[in-house]
Amino acid sequence: MGKLLDTVAGVRTAEPKRVDSKLTALAIASVVVLIGATLVQVSFGAFPLTLQEAWSTVFDPTVLFSQEVWNAFLLGGEIPDWFSRRQLIVWNIRLPRILVGILVGANLAVSGAIFQIVTRNELASPYILGVSDGAGLVVLLTLTTFSGYLPFMPILAALGGGAAFLLVYAIAWKNGTSPVRLVLAGVVVGTIFGSVQRALFFFIDNIAVVMSAQTWLSGSLMGTDWAQVRIALPFTVLALGLAFVVTQELDVLLLGEDTADSLGMPVEKVRFAVAGIAIISTAAAIAVAGLIGFVGLIVPHMVRNIIGSDSKRLLIGCLFLGPALLVGADIGARLALSPVQLPVGIITGIVGGPYFLYLMRKKENLGEV
Repeated sequence: MGKLLDTVAGVRTAEPKRVDSKLTALAIASVVVLIGATLVQVSFGAFPLTLQEAWSTVFDPTVLFSQEVWNAFLLGGEIPDWFSRRQLIVWNIRLPRILVGILVGANLAVSGAIFQIVTRNELASPYILGVSDGAGLVVLLTLTTFSGYLPFMPILAALGGGAAFLLVYAIAWKNGTSPVRLVLAGVVVGTIFGSVQRALFFFIDNIAVVMSAQTWLSGSLMGTDWAQVRIALPFTVLALGLAFVVTQELDVLLLGEDTADSLGMPVEKVRFAVAGIAIISTAAAIAVAGLIGFVGLIVPHMVRNIIGSDSKRLLIGCLFLGPALLVGADIGARLALSPVQLPVGIITGIVGGPYFLYLMRKKENLGEV
């Protein structure tokens, strides 16, 4: 196993520089899109601001370097009394929505890439494997029935997603698993859990709760604030940190089960451990933004088409492109039919569906990584 990891590391070193240049170009382009989307998000709304007003407020040193302010944002303290109306709108309403979009986009993209590597199947994603529906069912129950447990939603969502993944594995297992069996089992489990989610609505009497839950099921960043940042941030840091720790193991899994097993890797144990990282990442996203589709499926495809399948570069590319795509989509969701705001999950579905069809038409053997 040690020799194999050394070999993988050597192959990485020997890869041509052009791959790094492509990754750099992808990262720069993603940052440019993200900055542009942030500029639009901060400037436009019911309280419009000029670009100069918006950015002077974002980079106001009295806010940026105030310990009192960051204690309020990150620890849940009181917003300072000296905040102006403009500062309150930018820093307490618009910027948190962008930060949540960045965290959710990164989590969904990276978790999708991990699931595709673990199953060696380009069709795999948190949604197709049933993980999102399992996590979503637990979150929906928390929102509608057990609201006292809202602070623990990422943990509960991770447990729900983990239970769904175990169920998928159990259904797909027959002297081992295969990419096709995992995907089919995921579709079955996801369909069942999705049906249970819809059934819950018949037992909710409060129309406001119904509307809130429906918005959450569609995937939305509306109403997000620093509370959602505080929920998602620690789990995001944990999941993404662990993801980059296991990139060599991911490269070994890409070689195929037979090769990895012959080289001494406990394939099933590693697969479950790595899948657990993706489940934590997915849960952090679902807990604060709901069921946003296609990001975990499409972003890894886009990155892989640009820079190749090397796990570390793939995760880095997803870490940049996922937030850019989601924050950009949220701009469309917010401004396309202004003053009516759409759930961002509708926009990602409208964009992701045609792109996936394009992939199907372009690639003859869509499926196996």
